[in-house]
Amino acid sequence: MQVRGSARPVSTHPGALPALGEIDAQGVLVGAPFVVSPNFDERPQGEVSLVVVHAISLPPEQFGGPGVEQLFTNRLDPDEHPYYAGIKDLRVSAHFFVRRDGSLIQFVPTLARAWHAGLSNWCGRERCNDFSVGIELEGSDNQPFESIQYPVLAALIRALARRHAIVDVVGHSDIAPGRKTDPGAAFDWGALRKLLRRKRAT
Repeated sequence: MQVRGSARPVSTHPGALPALGEIDAQGVLVGAPFVVSPNFDERPQGEVSLVVVHAISLPPEQFGGPGVEQLFTNRLDPDEHPYYAGIKDLRVSAHFFVRRDGSLIQFVPTLARAWHAGLSNWCGRERCNDFSVGIELEGSDNQPFESIQYPVLAALIRALARRHAIVDVVGHSDIAPGRKTDPGAAFDWGALRKLLRRKRAT
C-alpha cells in the first residue's frame, strides 16, 4: 500500500495508533457508530483497492455541527444557512467521517459504493467510486487539521488494508485535479506516512 497523495511538509504527530475494531464481512467497522446513508449502490466489480481522503465542513469553515451528517442522510435544511440552499439537492456520501475531535462515524459499508469521488480518474481508471473507499475529514483547504485526526485516519486506513487489498491512498485533488482541491495544502501527507508505519495500540 502506497500513500501517494500530493507531497506536503512533514510534521510529527506523536502517539501510537488508536485501537479501532476490525471491518467485518459486511464491510462495517466494528464498534464505530453507523449512521445509514441512502446514497450508495452496488460496486460493479466488488473491488476495493483505493482510499480517497477528502475534507468537508458545513457550513464552510465551521466545525462541530450536524451539517455533514445531514447532507449524507438527505436531511439538510436549506433554511439553516444560506449555503445550504445551493446544495440541498445533492445526493452524496462517504464511507467514513472523522470529526475534529477524532470521533469516527460510518455511513456506508465498505463493500458498497458510496458517492464521494464524482468525475474522477486514477492511474488511467475512471469512476473511482467503483473501487475506492471515501474518508471525509472535518476540515477545509484553509485551516490545519487537528492532530488527533491523523492517528484516527491512519488506524482506519490500516483497518481497511486488513480487510481489503488497498493499493493506494490519495487525496480527492489527486483523482479530480482542477475540479477538487481537498484535502488541501494544510493536510500533512508526511505525517500520515509516518503514522502508518507505527505500531497499533493494544
